[in-house]
Amino acid sequence: MKFSRQTTLRAQATVSGVGVHSGLPVNLTIGPAPVDAGFVFIRTGLDGCDREVQATATSVIATDFATVLGDREGPLVSTAEHVLAALRGMGVDNATIEIDGPEVPIMDGSAADFVAAIEQAGIITQSAPRRFIQVLKPVQVAMGDSFGELRPHAAGFRAEVEIDFANPLIGRQKYTLDLGAERFRREIARARTFGLMCDVARLWGAGFALGASFENSVVFDDTRLLNTDGLRYRDECVRHKMLDVIGDLALAGLPLLAAYRSVRGGHKLNHAVLTALLADRSAWRVVEGEAARRSRTHAEAGSGIMGGMIAPAYGPDVS
Repeated sequence: MKFSRQTTLRAQATVSGVGVHSGLPVNLTIGPAPVDAGFVFIRTGLDGCDREVQATATSVIATDFATVLGDREGPLVSTAEHVLAALRGMGVDNATIEIDGPEVPIMDGSAADFVAAIEQAGIITQSAPRRFIQVLKPVQVAMGDSFGELRPHAAGFRAEVEIDFANPLIGRQKYTLDLGAERFRREIARARTFGLMCDVARLWGAGFALGASFENSVVFDDTRLLNTDGLRYRDECVRHKMLDVIGDLALAGLPLLAAYRSVRGGHKLNHAVLTALLADRSAWRVVEGEAARRSRTHAEAGSGIMGGMIAPAYGPDVS
């Protein structure tokens, strides 16, 4: 695949499941979208009237336990991060995401089923050059003992994620990823959402995790992993946090040329850092990818999100 141009899906593909927080059945269909469309959610089944919401940072209305998108009339789509991570991780630029319920289905707790749907639909190249948001200077956000930072990194998108849980079975874990489709599929897509058994009652009382089960969540108590099938990766927890980072930062609207560092983060921190970046018009610009010979050192990054040299498309002071 040539990554100097934008991509979309060749056809539609549908997955069905339940929402991890709502517990409600839902069908989700990903499909083609035109050049420069980005990712667009289409919420169906609302008194016969479909409503669209662009998957961008300005559409985020909540980040408690999941990323929720909506408009001035209220929430439309919850738990958007896993399907967005699959699209961005697999190198898709433009797609429609049609959904007939309030929440993206949790499937097995990872992005694997969404990756399979993308591969079933097929990815095709479009006529327009791919555009990126290039970070020009560091942007940092601290929230209590959590810290997030976006900094310049012209070779593609790199994420450095660190988690630190008091639970000894999770503890401190780190993971670094230079994003590319193969690495995303192999190392990140199958990492499942996780939680602690002691938090379940609190989540239920707050109206969350109503659809959670051992089939879609990794669950720990104080001394053991409760899933009989074990972990998919030794460090599955931090890999899932990486998955969330990719999905949350997909809300930039364009792929990022940047390095992102997250310490003890989550959806709220990811959104705060992205919002801080976009609010600082001197911290970024939009650039276009041009066909060029890749150097060997950039081959892994190029296989995923960029295919050559970059040229300015327009500055951050132009909407």
